[in-house]
Amino acid sequence: MIQELSPGIYDLSLKHNGMPIHPVLLWNEQEGATLIDTGMTGTLKQLQEAVQETGVNWNEIRRIILTHQDIDHIGNLPAIAASLPSRPEIWAHKEDSDVIEGRKPFLKMSAERLASMPEAMRQLIEGLSKDLKEMKVTRFLEDGEELSLHGGLQVIHTPGHTPGHLSFYLPKEKLLLAADELNAADGELKGPNEPFTPDMELAMQSMTKFLPLAIERILCYHGGMFTEQPEEAIRRLAQQSK
Repeated sequence: MIQELSPGIYDLSLKHNGMPIHPVLLWNEQEGATLIDTGMTGTLKQLQEAVQETGVNWNEIRRIILTHQDIDHIGNLPAIAASLPSRPEIWAHKEDSDVIEGRKPFLKMSAERLASMPEAMRQLIEGLSKDLKEMKVTRFLEDGEELSLHGGLQVIHTPGHTPGHLSFYLPKEKLLLAADELNAADGELKGPNEPFTPDMELAMQSMTKFLPLAIERILCYHGGMFTEQPEEAIRRLAQQSK
């Protein structure tokens, strides 16, 4: 279900394997639309319907921000680019750009894992790898950078889940877009999914970057919104990194 988190900030809440995932749409009249993450490959129609439900015109998407290279975050990137009248800008961290541009294989997609997948899914992923070769990251985002979107979208480099993993903070809304650095499940805030986090120690250290922030809400890509004393929940998790 689509939710407007604040004026012009939408949780698109798509479904992947029956479970919600939470790309974000930012919109205002001056900047047009910014999509943060794209959902899983093969779900373009679902994404388009979600954007339409917000009242934003699909063709107003000017830029796509990618939090990291995982396929449930970049999977619709080539299809989105092909569907728009003007190619959107693509913003990401340099450390994940080789995968996003199709020059390197997905970090977590080993030959063994691919071989274990159903044929249809394997073909989707192989097709995505080919299509990504047509993509080009147009802006590399850096830790601590403030983007001129919605009065200042702060970039937080949170490596560990992937080398170029990014989270974002909207200070006016006191809203943290945690991507996969945090997960919400059963009313609890948790760290990144350990089986899919190659460097868990680094990921937990990255979490300490959230400690100075005034946070009232956390949107996790997996698990959705978390509002139950979020600053205290982050402090408890960060203690585990020491």
